[in-house]
Amino acid sequence: MKIWGALSVDFVAWRGFVYTLFLLHFVFICQFLFLQPLVSALDGKPGDAAELYERVAHSIKVKRYSEAISDLNAAIEADPTLSEAYRHRASILRQLCRYEESEKSYKKFLDIKPGNSAVEKELSQLYQSRDALDTALNLFDSGNFTKSLGYVDKVVLVFSPECSKAKVLKVKLLLAAKDFSSVISETGFILKEDEDNLEALHLRGRAYYYLADHDVAIRHFKKGLRLDPEHSELKKAYFGVKKLLKKTKSAEDNENRGKLRLAVEDYKAALALDPTHIANNVNLHLGLCKVLVKLGRGKDAVSSCTEALSIDGELLEALVQRGEAKLLVEDFEGAVSDLRAASEKSPQDRKIRQTLMKAEKALKISQRKDWYKILGISKTSSVSEIKKAYKRLALQWHPDKNVDNREEAEAKFRDIAAAYEVLGDEEKRMRYDQGEDVEGMGMGGSGGGFNPFGGGGQQFTFHFEGGFPGGGFQF
Repeated sequence: MKIWGALSVDFVAWRGFVYTLFLLHFVFICQFLFLQPLVSALDGKPGDAAELYERVAHSIKVKRYSEAISDLNAAIEADPTLSEAYRHRASILRQLCRYEESEKSYKKFLDIKPGNSAVEKELSQLYQSRDALDTALNLFDSGNFTKSLGYVDKVVLVFSPECSKAKVLKVKLLLAAKDFSSVISETGFILKEDEDNLEALHLRGRAYYYLADHDVAIRHFKKGLRLDPEHSELKKAYFGVKKLLKKTKSAEDNENRGKLRLAVEDYKAALALDPTHIANNVNLHLGLCKVLVKLGRGKDAVSSCTEALSIDGELLEALVQRGEAKLLVEDFEGAVSDLRAASEKSPQDRKIRQTLMKAEKALKISQRKDWYKILGISKTSSVSEIKKAYKRLALQWHPDKNVDNREEAEAKFRDIAAAYEVLGDEEKRMRYDQGEDVEGMGMGGSGGGFNPFGGGGQQFTFHFEGGFPGGGFQF
């Protein structure tokens, strides 16, 4: 029994020995197959070293930097004195702006081959690139976007062309400069190499958003959120554009339903969501202006249309709407100016021409004397009210009763008489109200105007029912 137990123990020990031997053999074979090309470089076999560097060069060409670094790491592990492997690794790491690792590799090379001027120059470029990136980031944080972009373009991406941090910073700077087409172009390059780059998806989506291409923006935000549903910036951007579109649609729907006051509130709310969204806000300002014109709120409408035109000075509809708004506030010269400019831009538009004619007529009327105002009556006054106002003012401003200010009294008396001639005649009043030129009718139809004070002109006698102190009087 003891013999069988001893044999059993010997068998287990023997089996363990065989298994250990197998593992060592397997490891030896792996080393021979995979590391021999790298190790052979140490044995004076330049062909194998050339093969290594050729493989590294190919990995770099197809932008498989991790593979290139892995090959070089394996070579260095096999032979810590392989100087060129350190140099290649340092160069790749510098291009990727992994500066600390790159610096160590350059210094390791210089330990092996001190005084190498080419490598010392590359190390100097590393320091320049690293410092420039730090400076660019600080300038970005302080809001100096133009100078920051200069450091990124002229230093960092020259010495570290594959630096993803610098590429993303450049895109952020372009976005801050409102160069949206360049943002789309630069992020396109990034996404071509890494289609799941969340920062690139977010920044590209924002560029489309600021170009008012909201559908494309939403697609980028949604793709990013599928990759990372909790990404805070993507969530904020996605829900922000959805809220804007919802509020804009509500404004347009209320306008179409005739709920103009609600539409005004919705347009204002949409504008408040993102005051920097110029490409979209130009349409919101215009929509708000149109609703305000319909409500007769001329002053507010002028302000809204002016905002739209400050963004796009060639916006024809904004010019027309502002012209109509200026008519509401009786800025007839401004209305004519806007509508004439609109008519020149679109000479075939009959509606614009008609509105321009209306404004020109209103301007002409505004420049003539307002007979109603002179008599101190409203445009709806009756004939008896006109006569009453005329008699009262004629008595008040009779030159004989204003000896101390006769010149002023004569001028006012002349206007009072002319106003009564037009408004006291039903046909002339109707034509005057329609905007026709009745200035030349004068008293008695004189084409040279009316002068009740003689001087070679017509004599006119004022007769007042109920008498005038001293009887009738003649001028």
